[in-house]
Amino acid sequence: MHKIVIIEDEQGIRNMVEEYLKQQFYHVFACEDGLSGLKAILEIDPDLIILDIMLPELNGLEVCKEVRKYDKYYPIIMLTAKSQKYDIIVGLEIGADDYIVKPFSLEELEARIRAMLRRHTKLQSKHTENDTALVRQKEQIIKEPFLLDLAKHELYKNNISIRLTPTEFQLFMLMFKNPGRVYTRLQLLDLALGEEYQGYERSIDTHIRNLRQKIEDDSAEPKFIVTVHGIGYKYNEN
Repeated sequence: MHKIVIIEDEQGIRNMVEEYLKQQFYHVFACEDGLSGLKAILEIDPDLIILDIMLPELNGLEVCKEVRKYDKYYPIIMLTAKSQKYDIIVGLEIGADDYIVKPFSLEELEARIRAMLRRHTKLQSKHTENDTALVRQKEQIIKEPFLLDLAKHELYKNNISIRLTPTEFQLFMLMFKNPGRVYTRLQLLDLALGEEYQGYERSIDTHIRNLRQKIEDDSAEPKFIVTVHGIGYKYNEN
């Protein structure tokens, strides 16, 4: 049974989400402020976090930033209001994987949770070590200056490790394995994040911007992940 921590200060929303997810056979832990939420994450070691932005004690953005300092990676879905567009961008930039805008349907939230858990489980399975050097070699893709290790879910640039979120890793891996191919935003949502991922199309832009900041020499003038105006993005190996 998957464990989920909900951090939401509005009691009505918190109780509604908690009860619904329990009916869907999740093990749910509900918190009403950021500090108690951080404590619960450390104690419970959840499979996923549902995090409101506007919280007492410690707001959702601060909680997200603290969680991303941990060694273990926790998938995070942020709950936002329509008026919090700037906070949505900041949340994605500091490491949230997805967001859903209030008011939302419980069915949509649960679909996002299922897609996120399935994707995270697939990524974790790729961490398994293989016994033979031949298999290990096949699980590494090298295109200077990058080495992409599929088994360990790691990216290196000039032999220096670059820490990517699962979303960033999936996006980079897709384009890195298919250099020169142009992907639309919808294709990236579908192929990299899964057909049940129902994130907003423009959220891809934020993930790409974060990825560029980590892999490019100058993110303002990217050489590797380039924009094809009017269409989308591609990996440029030239």
